[in-house]
Formats: sequence, structure tokens, C-alpha cells
Amino acid sequence: MDRRHFLGLSATLAWATALRAASPGRPPRILLRSAWQTVNIGDIAHTPGMLALLEKHLPEAAVTLWPGSVDNGVGEMLQRRFPKLRILVPGKVDVAQAYADHDFLLHGSGPSLVAERDVGRWRQLGPKPYGVLGITQGKPTPATIDILNGARFVFFRDGVSHAVAIAAGVRCPLMGLGPDGAFATDLRDDAKALAFLQANGLEAGGFLCCIPRYRSTPYWLIKPGVAFDAAKQKRNDELKEHDHAQLRAAIVAVVRQTKLKVLICPEDRTQMALGKEMLFDRLPEDVKPRVVWRPDYWLTDEALSVYVRSAGLFGNEMHSPIMCIGNGVPAIVCRWAEQTSKGTMWKDIGLGDWLFDLDDETQLPGIVPAVLALAKDPAAAAVKVGQAQTIVRQRQAAAMVALRQAL
Repeated sequence: MDRRHFLGLSATLAWATALRAASPGRPPRILLRSAWQTVNIGDIAHTPGMLALLEKHLPEAAVTLWPGSVDNGVGEMLQRRFPKLRILVPGKVDVAQAYADHDFLLHGSGPSLVAERDVGRWRQLGPKPYGVLGITQGKPTPATIDILNGARFVFFRDGVSHAVAIAAGVRCPLMGLGPDGAFATDLRDDAKALAFLQANGLEAGGFLCCIPRYRSTPYWLIKPGVAFDAAKQKRNDELKEHDHAQLRAAIVAVVRQTKLKVLICPEDRTQMALGKEMLFDRLPEDVKPRVVWRPDYWLTDEALSVYVRSAGLFGNEMHSPIMCIGNGVPAIVCRWAEQTSKGTMWKDIGLGDWLFDLDDETQLPGIVPAVLALAKDPAAAAVKVGQAQTIVRQRQAAAMVALRQAL
């Protein structure tokens, strides 16, 4: 974040606290545009994380969720955690009425300015403010630049996106780094998690989690109406051994060199079969008895309840590691170009040693030693996690001050 912006935000903390008590009239009304899809527990996690931040930092605000999708039990899960939350019906939102009913539109974290069209519609209806918190941004179009420049603030979840936006001519009055909302996710389903762990012989602190991933998610397998993409499928097939060989080697090393077990689990609905094919089925026979493969998809609350009972996580996904760090659990991220620049946020929060670029062959030999170090020295791993949490929470607080100021 630009130094003068950071200092300016810090200087408003005392003012913001006073404002909370002194604001007359009705509570502020915030419209959160989020909840992009439900086939991935990471995409789900953006929303409860942002809601938890609003609950903590602006508890007096009335929040309405404008979702893309809350099916598959996600809406009910959100209502259990946030009983006061109002959820609009996906696909049936009267934007003019939503504009009239709310004071501020907050675009939640995501892989891009996902709801750019909807933010544009809000902007066309009048002068009410809007802001963007926690996105990755590729090279923006002129239309995107115009919308970002009209925001009260834009916080990017990784430094690469911030630099790209500046180079492209984005000149929003307040820009900086603002963490992905999923860092603040605190959902739990302890009953399901404990039942799963007990059924599979996994004890708290006695296992690591490992998550596989295709280069590009084959959404045509899990979402109706998505056309088969032959080019993406070809690249997925060509690189799936390359992209999972080091994970498999790490599983073998952990089982043979420590007392820990390993749980192979999914972040999206395509990864159960992938984990069996590329990880579990190819393990040596002496290793398999201490490795558990989860065959079923799960929701964010159950997954996080398992993660917080693990000794750590490693794999090719991003948002399970984000939720882990936010909840004090060490996590190693492997990434590649198809995943955009989001993985570089690990460097931004001081976890560069736990970030591996699988497109860089020179980094591959470091993955197994990093996983082993995490497994063998939990005290050192906990220190790294704590330092990253401090950075994340400071930036979250600064972003919430910016929101309060905009209100």
C-alpha cells in the first residue's frame, strides 16, 4: 500500500471508533456482491469471510448479500452463521430497488472484478459510493479502468495485480493491498468433521491435508451448460503427472519419515477423482495404509473444521491454504500460470518460502523438503503462520476503516 494511504488509514482508526458510537439515525446498509459459485469451497469462502469482517469491524451495519449462487446448501450454511443476513434471490435482483435500499455497494474478493457489469449498473443509477476489496486483476480494459477509478477504494489481494492496475492507468483515490476475504472465514461443522475423522482413523494434529488440482478446472464436468474445452483438457492431461509428482513424493516422505498420516481431499468437485488417480492409486503399497482418500465433496464449514484439526496442508490449490493461514494452520501453495497471479499473495504476507511455482523447474526440488520441515517442526511453522496472520489482519482492518470512511 502507498505509504501516505497507509498512514492516512491508520490515523483514522480512533476517528472511526468514535464514529461508530456517534453516528445518528439508522444503521448503514451495505450491499455485498459476492458468492460467485458453489462447486468450489474456496469460491464459497469469499463470502463468509467478508461477512465475518463486516461483523467484526462494522457490527452496527445491516448487510445484504447479492449472490451469484447459494445453492447446494450454501445459503443455509451462511444463514446458520449469520442469522441476520438478508440474501437476495440469485438472478432475480431488482438493481434499482437494491440501489434505493442500500448506502454502499461492496464488491467482494474474487479472481477479478467478477461483477463488473453489476457495479456498472449501480454506478449508472446515481452517486452512491462503491468499493472493491480483495481481487486479482489482469490487464484491465478501458471499461474496467473507468469503474475502478470511480470506486472509493480498490484493494487488490496480490501485489502483482496492484502493479498491473497502476501501470494500466488505474487512478482510484485509494488503492493498496487488501487480503482475500477467505482469510477471515470462520465457518464450522464440527459434528460432520469429527465423524469423518473418527471413521477414517485421523486424530487431531496427527495428519496433513493434500489437495490436487488440474491446470484448468474442467467445469464441463460439474456445471451444466459449460462447453467441453479440448485445448484445456489436452493441457490438463499433458501436465497432470508433472503437477502431482512432487505432491506424491511429499506424501511418501511424510508417511515414511514421520508419524503423521495424510488426507487427500478436494477443494472443488473435480478433485476427488483426480486425487485418487494421480495421488492415492500411485502410492507405494507400504504408504497407502496411512493415507486417506476422501471420495466425496464437502462444504466449507466441514472442510475448515477438518483443516483446523490437521497439522498443516499442502497442494495445488489456493483458498484452502488461505483459510488455513487465517485460522492458524500452516499451508504450502503450489501454483502455475493458469492460476493467475493470486498465488503471489503468499510473498506479500511473508510466506514466500511456502510458495512454489510449478512452471519453474528449479523450484520443484524444494517442495518435499518444505513439506517435511512443516511436518517435523510445528513450532517453527506456527511462528511463520502467526507473522502472516498479523500482516493479514492489519490490512483487513485498514480496508474496513476505508469502508467506514466511505459510509
